Amino acid sequence: MNATMRRVVIGTAAVSMALSVAACGKAGDKKDDSSSSSSSGSKTIGLLLPDSVTARYEKFDHPLFEAKVKELCSDCKVEYANAAGDATKQAQQVSSMITKGVKVLVISAQDSAAIKSSIQAAVDKGIKVVAYDRLAQGPVSAYVSFDNVKVGELQGQALLDSLGSKATKKSKVVMINGDDADPNAGQFKKGAHNILDGKVNIAYEQSGLWKDTVAAQKMKAAITQLGAKKIAGVYSANDGMAGGIATTLKGAGISGIPLTGQDAELAGIQRIVAGTQSSTVYKAFKPEADAAAQLAVNLLQGKDIKSLANQELTSGSGDKVPSQLLTPVSVTKANIKDTVIKDKLYTVQDICTAEFAKACKAAGLQ
Repeated sequence: MNATMRRVVIGTAAVSMALSVAACGKAGDKKDDSSSSSSSGSKTIGLLLPDSVTARYEKFDHPLFEAKVKELCSDCKVEYANAAGDATKQAQQVSSMITKGVKVLVISAQDSAAIKSSIQAAVDKGIKVVAYDRLAQGPVSAYVSFDNVKVGELQGQALLDSLGSKATKKSKVVMINGDDADPNAGQFKKGAHNILDGKVNIAYEQSGLWKDTVAAQKMKAAITQLGAKKIAGVYSANDGMAGGIATTLKGAGISGIPLTGQDAELAGIQRIVAGTQSSTVYKAFKPEADAAAQLAVNLLQGKDIKSLANQELTSGSGDKVPSQLLTPVSVTKANIKDTVIKDKLYTVQDICTAEFAKACKAAGLQ
């Protein structure tokens, strides 16, 4: 080989080596990026909520949960999605969370039975699942909510208290329950029946699907069937439906009868002040969101949860689930100050807008 050819070969070899080194460097960089992504994913918690119609989820549960996670684990990340009332969409969101590499998934199921296969798929990937507010079916690691049978009992008792001497076995009561796909709805219903059965006549009972429009339609049908003057009171499983029911009652010229609710929504509290709704049930959002965040972080960090979830419930799929149940509170006009205002859920100014100023003054809020 002559000198010129030798220089060409050496030069070519040098370029090849340089390219190889550069390629190795890029490959190494890429591997590091992947490792970093995996590390980030290992501290990611997914939060899936069921709908945006119920005011609590977007206004309270989501921000409160995220804030508590950040307080407990500063480098943790929360991935959030809302199913907007669509069970199929929520199943897709679970798949997306799996793809994003979440290590713990906190889910309030839109449909507790339909979500079972999605939860199983998440668990098969090593993801821990916390059922939030609604006890989903499948192999969940923990559940946090309120004592939902107690919620229904509080609603039923508040209705009887409002009826007073009119609470007789002949008094016709309308029951508008929640969505049967939500296990909580069945528990609220059971609790209410525990109190009301044998004391009043539940003359009409239907599901309102957690929708004010559906509840309004059911209430209209009840009035048609029973007669406007024959209805003594109405059990509504939550405040959202109570809003639709109150509108229907007003349109039918019915006033002064008890109407229950739940969730302590601002509109529900305002109706209580105005006298178009008699009660609601306050399930303090912060303790529930905080409890879910603590469970999620403990599971993420491999810590024990027995001291947090010290009860055991059986889900619709037969799974035994460690559970943490909080205590609900009945709210009427008499204790608004001592509940939602005291806890700073709402201010007097929030409740007592111009429309409700006169009623607020009469209720002693201003």
